[in-house]
Amino acid sequence: MSSRVVSSATRTRFAAGVIVAALLAACGGDKSKAAGDTTAAAAGGKAFTIAMIAKSSTNPVFLSGRQGAEAAAAELTKSEGVTVKIDWLTPPTEDGTVQAQRIAQAVDGGANAILLSASDAGKVLGAVDAAVARGVPVMTFDSDVPASKRFSFYGGDDAAMGKQVMDELAVQMGGKGKVAIFGGNQNAPNLQMRVQGAKDAAKAFPGITIANTFYHAETPQDAAAEVLRVMNAYPDVQGYAMIGGWALFTQTLLTDLDPKRVKIVSVDGLPAELAYVEKGLAPVLFAQPTYDWGYVSVKTIFDHVYKKQDVPAHVQMNLVRVSKDNLGEWARQLQKWGFTDVDPKYIALPK
Repeated sequence: MSSRVVSSATRTRFAAGVIVAALLAACGGDKSKAAGDTTAAAAGGKAFTIAMIAKSSTNPVFLSGRQGAEAAAAELTKSEGVTVKIDWLTPPTEDGTVQAQRIAQAVDGGANAILLSASDAGKVLGAVDAAVARGVPVMTFDSDVPASKRFSFYGGDDAAMGKQVMDELAVQMGGKGKVAIFGGNQNAPNLQMRVQGAKDAAKAFPGITIANTFYHAETPQDAAAEVLRVMNAYPDVQGYAMIGGWALFTQTLLTDLDPKRVKIVSVDGLPAELAYVEKGLAPVLFAQPTYDWGYVSVKTIFDHVYKKQDVPAHVQMNLVRVSKDNLGEWARQLQKWGFTDVDPKYIALPK
């Protein structure tokens, strides 16, 4: 595997098995604990619990992150002499208010740290700061709460990610044509920055015009339905800039879109999306190493909270460019990360 596909962190060998059943409620804890008591209790009892609160438990990218978190926890349990546990407290659908409630639940349940991807930074800000005030450190991934007292964020430069998508799409379109931007959840700060990055990048291409930015619920069905609506409402749109790959998690658009007329460039590169690369509808995907959302973040939390080490305020995540040239290589990486739905024909592709 080339270094272009896998970062040094992800080259670490680990076992990635089936995702364990969610822990829907943490063990009861004393709500009157003073700040810092939870970490001390973990050290004494040889147990360390990280509550993981992603955006949606039905979104494949967050299930991938959960799998990475479980793998990191298993490695640390084996190597550090402490039982590291992941308490999966992610809501079934995106809801910042519910996330705030789950943060409070994690604190009350005795979690030693919280790992969060914010659906709405404004709605979780108070809960994050309250958790920190009660001695439970918070780290964010994917979607940050930058104004909060979280100690670190693992993710990419979202403005740069949006720029990558638009720059590549402009190349695929020959530098001219009309583009639609698909932005997912309008309240997610990371997606807002990606959209702005894409808009700013388009200014460098005089032949590229933006029809509009279209927002939608972050489910495959809602995203694909929005793409079809836009296709019918704006028949002259030739390029789709997707700052998240939700619409490509379903196979619907493979038959509804014509690769001779429309080009897609999208963030994300999960197994279901590989068919779009093969067909030429999405000549390039910019894949997030979603497994590392959990894997790298859990390692970072353990280093900082349990080992008392300094960690960066921003742990950089880099995108992986996926095209027909490295489709097999990327498919095999997804398989190593525990994805069971990778089409064998892509795994069998030569290096």
